[in-house]
Amino acid sequence: MKTTKAKKHNKNHRASAAQFFVAAELCRRGYAAVVTMGNCPNTDVLCSDEAGTKFVHIQVKTFRPEDKDCAVGQKAERNYGPNFFWVLAGIPTMSSKQGFSYYIIPSATMVKNVSESHEKWFQTPGKKGQHHSVTSFRTVQIPPRVSENGWSIGSYLDKWDLIADKLA
Repeated sequence: MKTTKAKKHNKNHRASAAQFFVAAELCRRGYAAVVTMGNCPNTDVLCSDEAGTKFVHIQVKTFRPEDKDCAVGQKAERNYGPNFFWVLAGIPTMSSKQGFSYYIIPSATMVKNVSESHEKWFQTPGKKGQHHSVTSFRTVQIPPRVSENGWSIGSYLDKWDLIADKLA
């Protein structure tokens, strides 16, 4: 039997897979969920109740469970409203023994904490006392780490009920 060496995966493949995994989890829970395939700015997954009368928009960001943080970008500082959620999806590599993890975070919570954390980072001198440069890069720390402002996303692990409450 021929053995194959583990293939290095493109991060875009993992990001695409994450969107489908999130949509699948929502469908498994009885909702209609579609991946927008890049055709809807700021919404990776559009999800509705069974009747199609209530909707939520979901932005999916991907990380590997062994990562220390998840890149979310500057748009994490914009509140898209009460029916908008961020799902930080921990998608393990094929060789990883870790499982999948999903952090479901309301837009307002993300905005507050990413903005505060980035501002604190920006105002704090670097390791050599230098000022930090202006950047559009934003991250959220993966537990057990906490963000610059002390925020931990740990309490949002598998909080699918936050989405369910909006669709009830």
